[in-house]
Amino acid sequence: IGRSQIFLVSPDTKKVAIEKSFREISFCSQGIRHVDHFGFICRESVECGGCQFVCYVFQCANEALVDEIMLTLKQAFSVAALQQNSRTQSQQCDSCPLQQLHKLCDRIEGLHPSKAKLELQKHLAGLDNQEQAAVFESTMKARPKSDQEENELIVSSLRRLYEERQKTHTHTHNGQTKKTSQEVGVNAESSISSSRVRLEDLKSRAKRSLTESLEGIWKGSSKSKSQRENSEGESNSSSSTTLNSTNQEPSLEEPLCSFLPSSPLRSHNSTGDLKRLEGSAGGQQGPESPPQGFRRRASTISHSPMSSSEPSLPPLRPTAATKPKLVRHYSVSTDSPHQSNDVAALSSPGAVCVVGDDSPLRSRRHSWRQQIFLRVATPQKGSDSKESTLEVGNRMALGGGVGGGDSILGAVPEERRKRSGAELRELWRKAILQQILLLRMEKENQKLQASESDLQCRRLKLDYEEITPCLKDVTLVWERMLSTIGRSKVRFDTEEIHKAVGQGVPRQHRGEIWKFLSEQYLLRQEVPSTKPPNNDTPYKELLKQLTSQQHAILIDLGRTFPTHPYFSTQLGAGQLSLYNLLKAYSLLDPEVGYCQGLSFVAGVLLLHMSEEDAFHMLKFLMYDMGLRKQYRPDMIILQIQMYQLSRLLHDYHRELYTHLEQYEIGPSLYAAPWFLTAFASHFPLGFVARVFDMLFLQGSEVIFKVALSLLGSHKPLILQHDNLESIVEFIKTTLPNLGLVQMEKTINQVSEMDISKQLQAYEVEYHVLQDELLDGPSTLSQSQRVAQLEKTNGSLRQQNLDLLEELQVAHAKIRWLETRVDGLVNRESELQSEVKTLQQERTDLQQTVSKLKDLLSSLGINSPCTEQESLTDTSNNQ
Repeated sequence: IGRSQIFLVSPDTKKVAIEKSFREISFCSQGIRHVDHFGFICRESVECGGCQFVCYVFQCANEALVDEIMLTLKQAFSVAALQQNSRTQSQQCDSCPLQQLHKLCDRIEGLHPSKAKLELQKHLAGLDNQEQAAVFESTMKARPKSDQEENELIVSSLRRLYEERQKTHTHTHNGQTKKTSQEVGVNAESSISSSRVRLEDLKSRAKRSLTESLEGIWKGSSKSKSQRENSEGESNSSSSTTLNSTNQEPSLEEPLCSFLPSSPLRSHNSTGDLKRLEGSAGGQQGPESPPQGFRRRASTISHSPMSSSEPSLPPLRPTAATKPKLVRHYSVSTDSPHQSNDVAALSSPGAVCVVGDDSPLRSRRHSWRQQIFLRVATPQKGSDSKESTLEVGNRMALGGGVGGGDSILGAVPEERRKRSGAELRELWRKAILQQILLLRMEKENQKLQASESDLQCRRLKLDYEEITPCLKDVTLVWERMLSTIGRSKVRFDTEEIHKAVGQGVPRQHRGEIWKFLSEQYLLRQEVPSTKPPNNDTPYKELLKQLTSQQHAILIDLGRTFPTHPYFSTQLGAGQLSLYNLLKAYSLLDPEVGYCQGLSFVAGVLLLHMSEEDAFHMLKFLMYDMGLRKQYRPDMIILQIQMYQLSRLLHDYHRELYTHLEQYEIGPSLYAAPWFLTAFASHFPLGFVARVFDMLFLQGSEVIFKVALSLLGSHKPLILQHDNLESIVEFIKTTLPNLGLVQMEKTINQVSEMDISKQLQAYEVEYHVLQDELLDGPSTLSQSQRVAQLEKTNGSLRQQNLDLLEELQVAHAKIRWLETRVDGLVNRESELQSEVKTLQQERTDLQQTVSKLKDLLSSLGINSPCTEQESLTDTSNNQ
């Protein structure tokens, strides 16, 4: 931990793995549930120009080390913050956008999410329409599920906005700030005086009874108007909301237009009113500007601000003096104090307002709840019917203009018809059905996107050239077998499976076919093979643990299929899946852990199936197929395999064996990677996939068959080389680049070979030779003799354990066969008794038939037809 940076140094490579400055770290914390963990969130830039937040989590040896790290980080952050503040204090001012954001964060810190949301909405009211729309759009795209998430998205959007402002911001000096604050204070005092008078007047009106006469309300409205005009004459500020934005003064004969702006409903300071009250402080507007007395649409996060068709004056920044406080009116009855002045004026039969071309505004009484609804309701876009057009006009006329206050006040032709309960229910039903449809469409879109990404990943994985093309008829055979219900318990015909594998395996179904072949192998074995003690540990549980083989696995990630696009990206999806798979197996099998070459086997499995399925198939290959023996630390089984391959070459290709022995070229120089990686490290993926097809079908002896076939088919070319280097180079580099025809020929030879008896004989021969060498005279010293004996003793002990496992398996198989024989004997006795019962029943039926014939003849009834008699005789003879 440095003065302004954090370095993560690898103890193995002594290199810096991660380097982060304090400026990039936005959060740092110790684990709550796991106290031996800690982590921090960093802001990192991406290629497209934006940024993203990445969380790094680390596990330490104990909790004390985490406490020490967190204490050091806290001290380093504090010192860096003090140094940064001392350097940047002169470069800041109170009007900095980021300073305003900091004050906003201080205000909402610790508040309930709903109250914090209200504070953010009040702050957003001070932005212009374009900025509000940008914040609204970015927040709605993320689809917040709670107020807390919505607040975090808003703050994130505001941070980006103010950072852009900060780039073009010009700092003000102290003198200018003081002068400006004095001027603002003078204007604020005059503004406060008029605001307080208006607020006291509103409170007095709200306390009046609704039973007062209409004339009394008119008098109170006239008094309010005169007081507001006097306050405007004394003050230089224009923070009051009147309709005097045109060049002409309204006449006294138009009471409705004069009292609409002074009504409590508009003077009542809601969140949407703040913007209009602050924006009215500008200069005079042109004659075509709409009246500003009608409140504009509230700009909240749940409702997008609507841009008006006509340009409006930009609002002024709110100040502490001009920004009114929120006032909430409480009501007990259905009517409300909100129904003063403008509500009464609207309900008065004699009040008529002439706007535009002398269009009369019909009077109509609304409840105070309807008034609030009409002022915030959004008109429908693109309405085709006349009824909807009239409704929108009615809302705009009575609600005071929707969409920023720029709409022209029009006349309401007729009173809108109230909808019946059935119509409202039908509208609700329609809206609910549309919402359900939209949700379904969203889910389907998400499924399509997921399937598209999965399809692209599968195409990337299967990006290799197929060796044996699979015909359509063979593909149908595989699909029929794969779609069989309960296939894991159904034994298919072995000849049919061998024939299908020989004709080819479709690349898109290869992973599923490997699982099918493993199921058939286990069904044919009848007796389960030995499993590790913790074999049933779920894959996801293994991923949560730590492995001691982590360093070796990470080193080999970049060496595994380095040219394949799925594994070529450093710490990409392919390498991470491969790491998870190898880590899980190292925890499952501590004796083997991780061995070089195992990553190629796991990589081939990952290319054809999911991560968890690949883990189960790796377990099958290692335990059921017996591959894990060659990965043990002593490598004794690998030595036996090298001896077996040499003996096969000696028996099948004597000339090639003599040529290799002449230059002292043993199988370990070229064949060890073939056995450890199943030919995946040097040969093309198409050929390796076919080797795995045969491996799942016939077992581990396939590797011997493939090696023998490859060396035998290239024997003339190998014999042409006359030195060790050229022979080994040819086998390692030229041999893997054989053509498609030669590869297919090799696979066909493998399917026809049978060397299982030879392999067993060669293994016994290896152990006998080893014992003979130990019993013979030796020229070694005493210590060397003891070391050799200890090594041999360990080898014999391991072989003894292996033989003990095989003996247990043989005993289990014998017991199973004995049980099966007993079952067959019991079944045979049951069948014999059943046969005797059926014979007795047949005899009884024949006697019954003869009696019936005698009865028919005694009664003088004609006998059955000849055909029936012949049929009866035939059945009797049978």
